[in-house]
Amino acid sequence: MAKEVAGYLKLQVKGAAANPSPPIGPALGSKGLNIMEFCKQFNARSQDKGGQVLPVLITYYTDKSFEFVIKTPPAPVLLLDAAKIKLGSAEPNRLKVGSVTWDQVKQIAETKMADLNAFDENAAMKMIAGTARSMGITVSGKAPWES
Repeated sequence: MAKEVAGYLKLQVKGAAANPSPPIGPALGSKGLNIMEFCKQFNARSQDKGGQVLPVLITYYTDKSFEFVIKTPPAPVLLLDAAKIKLGSAEPNRLKVGSVTWDQVKQIAETKMADLNAFDENAAMKMIAGTARSMGITVSGKAPWES
Protein backbone atom coordinates (compact mmCIF):
# COMPACT_ATOMS: atom_id res chain seq x y z
CA MET A 1 0.00 0.00 0.00
CA ALA A 2 1.28 3.48 -0.85
CA LYS A 3 2.33 5.84 1.92
CA GLU A 4 0.23 8.92 2.55
CA VAL A 5 2.07 12.15 1.70
CA ALA A 6 2.01 14.64 4.55
CA GLY A 7 3.70 17.47 2.66
CA TYR A 8 6.67 18.86 0.75
CA LEU A 9 9.68 20.93 1.73
CA LYS A 10 11.97 22.91 -0.55
CA LEU A 11 15.46 23.76 0.66
CA GLN A 12 18.66 25.06 -0.91
CA VAL A 13 21.72 23.33 0.52
CA LYS A 14 25.40 23.38 -0.42
CA GLY A 15 26.45 20.06 -1.92
CA ALA A 16 28.08 17.59 0.52
CA ALA A 17 27.76 20.17 3.31
CA ALA A 18 24.41 19.42 4.96
CA ASN A 19 24.43 19.70 8.75
CA PRO A 20 21.71 19.97 11.41
CA SER A 21 22.17 23.73 11.88
CA PRO A 22 19.70 26.22 10.41
CA PRO A 23 18.04 26.19 7.90
CA ILE A 24 17.98 22.37 7.66
CA GLY A 25 17.53 21.48 11.33
CA PRO A 26 14.52 23.68 12.12
CA ALA A 27 12.82 22.94 8.78
CA LEU A 28 13.02 19.16 9.21
CA GLY A 29 12.64 19.17 13.01
CA SER A 30 9.35 21.06 12.87
CA LYS A 31 7.95 18.26 10.69
CA GLY A 32 9.27 15.54 13.03
CA LEU A 33 11.76 14.15 10.49
CA ASN A 34 15.14 12.57 11.28
CA ILE A 35 17.58 15.43 10.62
CA MET A 36 20.80 13.39 10.82
CA GLU A 37 19.45 10.73 8.45
CA PHE A 38 18.67 13.41 5.85
CA CYS A 39 22.13 14.98 6.28
CA LYS A 40 23.89 11.61 5.83
CA GLN A 41 21.86 10.68 2.73
CA PHE A 42 22.18 14.15 1.17
CA ASN A 43 25.94 14.35 1.73
CA ALA A 44 26.41 10.87 0.24
CA ARG A 45 24.32 11.65 -2.86
CA SER A 46 25.87 15.08 -3.47
CA GLN A 47 29.56 14.17 -3.02
CA ASP A 48 30.41 15.05 -6.62
CA LYS A 49 28.73 18.49 -6.38
CA GLY A 50 30.57 19.78 -3.31
CA GLY A 51 30.28 23.52 -2.71
CA GLN A 52 27.48 24.14 -5.25
CA VAL A 53 24.09 25.34 -4.04
CA LEU A 54 21.57 22.58 -4.77
CA PRO A 55 17.79 22.86 -4.50
CA VAL A 56 16.24 19.85 -2.74
CA LEU A 57 12.59 18.80 -2.87
CA ILE A 58 11.74 16.69 0.18
CA THR A 59 8.54 14.65 0.23
CA TYR A 60 7.62 13.59 3.76
CA TYR A 61 5.01 11.06 4.77
CA THR A 62 2.66 10.64 7.72
CA ASP A 63 4.87 7.86 9.16
CA LYS A 64 7.76 10.41 9.44
CA SER A 65 9.72 8.85 6.58
CA PHE A 66 10.90 10.96 3.66
CA GLU A 67 12.30 10.91 0.14
CA PHE A 68 14.14 13.70 -1.62
CA VAL A 69 15.15 14.76 -5.10
CA ILE A 70 18.26 16.85 -5.73
CA LYS A 71 17.79 19.35 -8.56
CA THR A 72 20.44 21.08 -10.68
CA PRO A 73 22.00 24.30 -9.33
CA PRO A 74 19.99 27.50 -9.95
CA ALA A 75 20.72 29.33 -13.23
CA PRO A 76 21.89 32.54 -11.49
CA VAL A 77 24.51 30.59 -9.53
CA LEU A 78 25.79 28.95 -12.73
CA LEU A 79 25.85 32.31 -14.52
CA LEU A 80 27.82 33.94 -11.70
CA ASP A 81 30.35 31.10 -11.91
CA ALA A 82 30.61 31.39 -15.70
CA ALA A 83 31.07 35.18 -15.57
CA LYS A 84 33.50 34.84 -12.62
CA ILE A 85 31.74 37.48 -10.53
CA LYS A 86 30.36 37.45 -6.99
CA LEU A 87 27.07 39.35 -7.38
CA GLY A 88 24.71 40.49 -10.09
CA SER A 89 24.01 44.16 -10.78
CA ALA A 90 21.78 46.26 -8.54
CA GLU A 91 20.65 48.13 -11.68
CA PRO A 92 20.78 45.54 -14.49
CA ASN A 93 19.32 47.90 -17.09
CA ARG A 94 22.08 50.50 -16.53
CA LEU A 95 25.08 48.82 -14.92
CA LYS A 96 26.52 45.71 -16.54
CA VAL A 97 28.79 43.69 -14.24
CA GLY A 98 29.96 40.79 -16.38
CA SER A 99 29.80 38.95 -19.66
CA VAL A 100 29.27 35.38 -20.83
CA THR A 101 29.46 33.84 -24.30
CA TRP A 102 26.73 31.92 -26.09
CA ASP A 103 28.82 28.76 -25.65
CA GLN A 104 28.68 29.22 -21.88
CA VAL A 105 24.93 29.87 -22.08
CA LYS A 106 24.54 26.67 -24.12
CA GLN A 107 26.51 24.67 -21.54
CA ILE A 108 24.36 26.05 -18.69
CA ALA A 109 21.18 25.32 -20.66
CA GLU A 110 22.30 21.71 -21.22
CA THR A 111 22.98 21.35 -17.48
CA LYS A 112 19.60 22.83 -16.52
CA MET A 113 17.54 21.19 -19.30
CA ALA A 114 16.00 18.58 -16.97
CA ASP A 115 14.63 21.27 -14.63
CA LEU A 116 13.52 23.81 -17.25
CA ASN A 117 10.17 23.76 -19.00
CA ALA A 118 11.64 24.15 -22.47
CA PHE A 119 11.11 21.80 -25.41
CA ASP A 120 14.39 22.41 -27.19
CA GLU A 121 17.88 23.72 -26.53
CA ASN A 122 17.28 27.11 -28.19
CA ALA A 123 14.32 27.85 -25.89
CA ALA A 124 16.42 26.85 -22.87
CA MET A 125 19.24 29.12 -24.06
CA LYS A 126 16.81 32.03 -24.41
CA MET A 127 15.63 31.45 -20.82
CA ILE A 128 19.19 31.43 -19.50
CA ALA A 129 20.06 34.54 -21.55
CA GLY A 130 17.01 36.29 -20.05
CA THR A 131 18.18 35.40 -16.56
CA ALA A 132 21.63 36.77 -17.41
CA ARG A 133 20.10 39.99 -18.73
CA SER A 134 18.10 40.46 -15.52
CA MET A 135 21.31 40.03 -13.50
CA GLY A 136 23.23 42.67 -15.46
CA ILE A 137 25.33 40.12 -17.35
CA THR A 138 25.69 40.64 -21.11
CA VAL A 139 25.72 37.71 -23.52
CA SER A 140 28.43 38.43 -26.09
CA GLY A 141 28.48 37.20 -29.63
CA LYS A 142 25.71 36.22 -32.02
CA ALA A 143 22.95 33.84 -30.98
CA PRO A 144 23.26 30.44 -32.71
CA TRP A 145 19.73 30.63 -34.19
CA GLU A 146 20.46 34.03 -35.81
CA SER A 147 23.13 32.69 -38.19
